[in-house]
Amino acid sequence: MPEKNRWLRRGIGTALVTFVLSLLFSYLSDLFLGKITTLVLGLLLLLFIILIGVIFDMIGFSAAAAEIGPLNARAANKVRGARQAVRLIKNADQVAIFCNDMMGDICATVGGAIGVAIIFRMLAGSPGVDTTLLTTIMTGFVAALTVGGKAIGKGVALTEATEIMCRIGQVVAWIEKLTGYVFFSTKGKR
Repeated sequence: MPEKNRWLRRGIGTALVTFVLSLLFSYLSDLFLGKITTLVLGLLLLLFIILIGVIFDMIGFSAAAAEIGPLNARAANKVRGARQAVRLIKNADQVAIFCNDMMGDICATVGGAIGVAIIFRMLAGSPGVDTTLLTTIMTGFVAALTVGGKAIGKGVALTEATEIMCRIGQVVAWIEKLTGYVFFSTKGKR
């Protein structure tokens, strides 16, 4: 029963954090989109959101695919961020949930919403444009960039997983030093 409760608590916690992050991303992107006056800047914001999703998807995939041995060796040699990278790999399921499911899906959803906002702006400027055609093209554009970007990111992550996790470990080490918060405990893990 305790194992079942742990997964239920983790699922509910993930849902709550996803809700809060979705609100934050949506609010910030809407705020930035409201300030953007040209179509090109709106498209750049859309590309930026998609890129964030692709990068987080690549990190989540790397955590699951990385080899722990080389990172343990780097940690033994006190290479900055190697200990953190080992902790991330040992907690690959949680890293993947955060990076792939939470951040990746949030960025995809917000990217779709930005695409719709761009369409409304285009329609306001050109009322005679075919709404169905414009919506279909934007949907295809956002889906192609998201899925294509994630496919490229997974290919890179598969071949460079250990090195990517080493770099992410360095970022985590910097954040831990800055905040004093340690992200994952290795007690009881493989």
